[in-house]
Amino acid sequence: WVGKQVPKHLLIIKYYNTHFYHTEVWNKQKFKTRKVLVAVMAKEWIDRRRVSIRPWASFVDQRKFSKPRNFGELCQRVVKNVETYNSNYTFIFLGLILYCIISSPMLLIALAVFAGAFYIIHLKSLESKLVILGKELTVPHQMSLAGAVSLPVFWLAGAGAAVFWVLGATLFVIGSHAAFRELEGSDIEELLMEPV
Repeated sequence: WVGKQVPKHLLIIKYYNTHFYHTEVWNKQKFKTRKVLVAVMAKEWIDRRRVSIRPWASFVDQRKFSKPRNFGELCQRVVKNVETYNSNYTFIFLGLILYCIISSPMLLIALAVFAGAFYIIHLKSLESKLVILGKELTVPHQMSLAGAVSLPVFWLAGAGAAVFWVLGATLFVIGSHAAFRELEGSDIEELLMEPV
């Protein structure tokens, strides 16, 4: 396509390799297929998590909690419980993120503006190229610019504090559960059979 007008049904992607400058021409249908593939993979990941989730009643059964006798037992409990309740812990993490976003209206607005800016950039990039002061701004440059402009908004919304709150709350909840939840009978037998 050197020196020629590129048909509108094709999308040009430029990227730098170690030594060469590449231009690839992709059919827009392939680009849409890639987006669909990512969505399908995300849905499959969530479905796998949902299928492997342990019953919440046994997850929070208070009779199954006790103080570990020593540090070795604590470590064994943490490793086995994280392995056993991995999907439950994932949903707890996602729930804490959702709670944090919903409970902070400013953060919710900042995320909506950020996502809207990315969506608008995506739509505009399909229509025409953005030229500022005679220089063409590529889609990655536009996304980077939108991200840089959004940083002060996120800072004002308290996104940093929210991230650390979610991480701290997740570590506390999951760590407490994993440390104090007794192992299942089959897990204890498996640990006793492992060679030392």
